Amino acid sequence: MCRYIDLHVHSMASDGTLTPTEVVELAAKSGLAAIALTDHDTIDGVREAVKAGEKYGVRVIPGIEISAEFKGADLHILGLNVDIDNEEFANKVADCRDSRHNRNLKMVEKMREQGFPLTWDEMLKRFGDNSITRAHFAKYLVDEGYVKDKNEAFDKYLNPGRPCYLPRVKVTPKEAVEMILMANGHPVLAHPMLYKLSKIQIDSVIDMLKGYGLQGVEAIYSLNSPEDDDFLLKLAKKHGLNITGGSDFHGAIKPDISLGTGKGNLRIKEEISHWLFED
Repeated sequence: MCRYIDLHVHSMASDGTLTPTEVVELAAKSGLAAIALTDHDTIDGVREAVKAGEKYGVRVIPGIEISAEFKGADLHILGLNVDIDNEEFANKVADCRDSRHNRNLKMVEKMREQGFPLTWDEMLKRFGDNSITRAHFAKYLVDEGYVKDKNEAFDKYLNPGRPCYLPRVKVTPKEAVEMILMANGHPVLAHPMLYKLSKIQIDSVIDMLKGYGLQGVEAIYSLNSPEDDDFLLKLAKKHGLNITGGSDFHGAIKPDISLGTGKGNLRIKEEISHWLFED
């Protein structure tokens, strides 16, 4: 019997809308054998998810999605099967979280400069003490009726060049890979087709990252076309890298992406994850 997994999942520990326990419970109801909890720049939800996995019979792979900066744009590196008890790794992750927090405080001030009566206490009241992102600011604007939807929130206020945007100090791709390796984890390039790079550029980026210690490519992804999957599978083989797959599930904030199945046609076989546990 073929069993399925999802190696790219978010919870309320970052910008998802379900608690880690709720994510695992949903995974069990969806018939998934395993998930990787890969919240943005934090491992805060992993222990809760692992405990829930023991209760619901779902294997929870400790993970993280680290936001790195490459030529002025984002580049996301997944860390799979990381040792969350590694103190040096945990400290570096905390530095990433602090960078995000300081940026958020400054974004609140920018929102106030635009006439929105927002405070940090209000953000905490609405969204809890999780990893607040631009998506949460967009939700505030939608909920208060200042914009009609999150796309308008980003277009008017939260995208680069707009009045409430602030860049966040990010690690380099090399630093992100090294952090994951430090925790005995497996660094994987997340959703390569989302970076608006040419195929030649993607090839070059993967070659660069492999030089730093990259071990895998997220070749199967919710927003990929069949042609995208095929291209990335061939590219991974060319560079001698492993492959992973994930939905990038966030819950209600991305209602068109379902856990385990993405937009409905995503199927990631359990065997794809076996390399993560080899000695």
